[in-house]
Amino acid sequence: MTTPLKLAVVGAGVIGRHHAKVAVHHPDLQVVALVDAIPAAATSAADEIEAMGVTRPVTTSTIEEAIAQTDIDVVAICSPSGMHVQLAEAALAAGKHVVIEKPLDTTMPRARQIAALAAAARDRGLVTSVISQHRFDPAAAAVAAAAHDGGFGTVTSGLASVAWYRSQGYYDSGDWRGTWALDGGGAVMNQGVHTVDLLVWALGRPVEISAQTGLLAHDRIEVEDTAVATVRFAGGALGVIHCTTAAYPGLSARYAVYGTHGSAIVDDDRLAYFHIAPDAATLESASTTSNASAVAGAVDQKDDVVPPEHVVGGPAEPDHFAAGHGRQYTDIVAAIREGREPGVTVDAALVSLATVRGLYVSATLGQPVRIDDVIEGKYDDVVPVVGTPATATATEGATR
Repeated sequence: MTTPLKLAVVGAGVIGRHHAKVAVHHPDLQVVALVDAIPAAATSAADEIEAMGVTRPVTTSTIEEAIAQTDIDVVAICSPSGMHVQLAEAALAAGKHVVIEKPLDTTMPRARQIAALAAAARDRGLVTSVISQHRFDPAAAAVAAAAHDGGFGTVTSGLASVAWYRSQGYYDSGDWRGTWALDGGGAVMNQGVHTVDLLVWALGRPVEISAQTGLLAHDRIEVEDTAVATVRFAGGALGVIHCTTAAYPGLSARYAVYGTHGSAIVDDDRLAYFHIAPDAATLESASTTSNASAVAGAVDQKDDVVPPEHVVGGPAEPDHFAAGHGRQYTDIVAAIREGREPGVTVDAALVSLATVRGLYVSATLGQPVRIDDVIEGKYDDVVPVVGTPATATATEGATR
């Protein structure tokens, strides 16, 4: 029997406790330490873990203390994003594998620091992964596989749309909500980041983004509540990003991929549509008229692609939120044991973060933005502005 990996969770807030509980139910993980700068938070989280019938983890106020007090294999960083760099550096320096809760960071300079730390640690056999649990949802995984292995033929376009609703009271509930400094962004960074990540995963390396943002339905916030963007990808595909928190009463998060041999739609993490042409003869005989928008007889194959709990209209997956994290932890454990890269690397997370940051930069400057320029730091000094793009004069004021 394989010995479970020993996990320390840094940050005993809601998401840190979630990680700990997911680990308790995972056969290959054991929670051995809970770390929080507020001792009472770590203590109460340890109480919850002990109440689940497992050995009580040690509690400390720093990761260094936890490493000194008990054997640790993996450190899960669930702290505010501004602390990710120093915590990752401490854990990796001590020879521990690292899992970072999303986002990688809210700033590109710190995100690049983490990427450099992860690259150096990889040479020492250490795994660093970033949580993006929806990449492990069966529906999203099936769509990405079809896009990557040619099942959809030439992927021509895709869509990431999050049409949710957040009341004014939601933003008023905390001084940090709706601020660039502490929230990192609005509808895209907070509500749409997972769906954007899935689009980038399926369509490949993004090259250029052009965007507009607006604050159309809320008061007393700095960030956008509505954003639209177009993205050009290295393979030629074009993508559309649409995120809003002003779609009453709140609809779905939708992710779609369209190709010359097939297409698919994922709605709220479930497969809503999936079709791949069964053979070349079908494609050769396919025809549409001016009065038809689709090929006749193309059968929706979604029920044959994923289990029923991952199909729109099927039974609910038990504790879906925890299940997604559990699937990603299974991949992380396997990566550590097999000495391979995890399913979600820091570099992949950096590209998705740069896409979101590029959206904000493009909207602020009123011009298309190259994603590589964002990654390399060209726009690090641009301060996002919501609404009308900056003019030539205002652009100067949009930089620090």
